[in-house]
Amino acid sequence: MSDIAVMLCGHGSRDEGAVAEFGAIAETLKTRFDWPMEYGFLEFATPIIRDGLDKLRDGGAKQILAVPGMLFAAGHVKNDVPSVLNTYAAQNDVEIKFGRDLGIDTRMVRAAGERVKEAMAAADAEHGVVPAHETLLVTVGRGASDPDANSNVAKVSRMLWEGLGFGWGETAYSGVTFPLVKPALEHVVKLGFKRVLVFPYFLFTGILVRRIYDATDEVAAQHPDIQFVKAGYLNDHPLVVDTFVDRVHEILEGTGNMNCQACKYRDQVLGFEAEVGLKQESHHHHVEGIGTGDAHSHDHDHAHDHAHGHDHGHSHGHADGHGHHPYPHADHPLGPKTLK
Repeated sequence: MSDIAVMLCGHGSRDEGAVAEFGAIAETLKTRFDWPMEYGFLEFATPIIRDGLDKLRDGGAKQILAVPGMLFAAGHVKNDVPSVLNTYAAQNDVEIKFGRDLGIDTRMVRAAGERVKEAMAAADAEHGVVPAHETLLVTVGRGASDPDANSNVAKVSRMLWEGLGFGWGETAYSGVTFPLVKPALEHVVKLGFKRVLVFPYFLFTGILVRRIYDATDEVAAQHPDIQFVKAGYLNDHPLVVDTFVDRVHEILEGTGNMNCQACKYRDQVLGFEAEVGLKQESHHHHVEGIGTGDAHSHDHDHAHDHAHGHDHGHSHGHADGHGHHPYPHADHPLGPKTLK
């Protein structure tokens, strides 16, 4: 019996394929640790996070090393998941330490680079070689109401663009922020490149990835003189798995601090000044487990004991009842209001 255990906390999806892919990575990760490990989802899918924590607690775990199964730290990593973990820890006499997101990591960029190179090689084999300097790369992130997370997508985009020697690079998002994929592609077709390669910087499949590919097909149909290439998402790339393993070990080593320099909850980030100090709480209790499989209901209150939280080092407890704070650019002409 081990006092230490590992918990992988996923976002969750209504898409069965996405849930299966997350579960497959979790099963792979179980082989990389000497400690018990479980996983769960914040919303829609089962098992929910509390189910996994229950199994670990019932197995004798006293210290749970929890990591987010997410690329970047936006609202889910900064608010929703920590709230679930803090509540559980306070109610069940276990210590839960929360690690950081996968974030900006050279291994993640290398994994992304390999997915892009795979797509380039397949396109070259089918249509003939187009040099990288005659190709435009569009890196597409999920999109969040957190400018820090969105800027990380742009950084990955630049590292891929520069690292692989593309002629040009642009960054787009599948929702919430701007520019969305279609208006971004409508812009890049004006730049005169022979090939446009669209890369979803996503961990798993799902409606958002399909939305990216659909938008690509739509713009491609309008521009038959340009070759559009759709790259695969990250999924279970070995370097992604390695990064997850490292995030767990960082918790024990005390080196897994998040980047708080551009956190909109700590400081006045341009355009998001009203969100400084907002309360750290989860908004996903009403959609736990409802999408794929049986729903799980747990009656518990919303205590926020930050003693067992992650090392983000701040409380959002200065404003009550904020719910989902409105995104300040929701009416941007290239963004959310164009999303159908």
